[in-house]
Amino acid sequence: MKKIAVLGLSLLSVSVAQAQDAGGPRIGVKVGATYSSISGSSVSQLAGPNFDSSLGSYKLGYNVGVGTSFPISSDGFFSIAPELIYNRKGYEIESKQKSGLPAGTASVEFEQQRVLHYLDVPILAKINAGGLFFELGPQVSYLFGSKTKQQTTTKYNNGGKDKVEDNGTFQDFTGVSTRGDGYKSDLAQFDIAGVAGIGYQSEAGLSLNLRYARGFNSLIDSKNTDNEPKAFNNAFTLQLGYLLPLGR
Repeated sequence: MKKIAVLGLSLLSVSVAQAQDAGGPRIGVKVGATYSSISGSSVSQLAGPNFDSSLGSYKLGYNVGVGTSFPISSDGFFSIAPELIYNRKGYEIESKQKSGLPAGTASVEFEQQRVLHYLDVPILAKINAGGLFFELGPQVSYLFGSKTKQQTTTKYNNGGKDKVEDNGTFQDFTGVSTRGDGYKSDLAQFDIAGVAGIGYQSEAGLSLNLRYARGFNSLIDSKNTDNEPKAFNNAFTLQLGYLLPLGR
């Protein structure tokens, strides 16, 4: 009888410890894909007159970083989740010319990507409902790098094609000067965004979540002009995470 009682108490203590872990603070890693672009009334100043800001023209990137979760309520229903994420955002431009070409040339396709390297710091409020969670809150981002990639593909009537990469210079939003491929001073260095997301986290700490972030600070650094151009970051992120209880 005593052995049964001891076993029962042991199982009870393990259950309590697991419950405390489930609702306690956690820390871990997150990694995933980013699908991003820019939008706003002034995007043509930054990306050119033929820029397509529709969802199907977003650029694919990736993200990786550290996530945490700190419960506000004892059962873990409400929590705060600060994170530090490296996020590879940006936008891409595609155009195709079929007329006015030399004899034997079928088309010329032009592709340009501008990759924006951000450190994102989201601080999100989370509602946890049986593993399913909803998150909402602000995000502060720092742009620490920019890279421009360009490629021209010429296709011929005989089925052949040539690809030429030119990452030397590009035209900034003023439309006048050319810049090196790593130039970023025409862009705002900081962004503030609103973030909303949904996901699922198991008791073991594995999680999968989908987020949308919309920037509120114009990406174009207009040097404090009266009429600030409007071009804003838009990004979807799909993340896989693994968060372990702190102090374990």
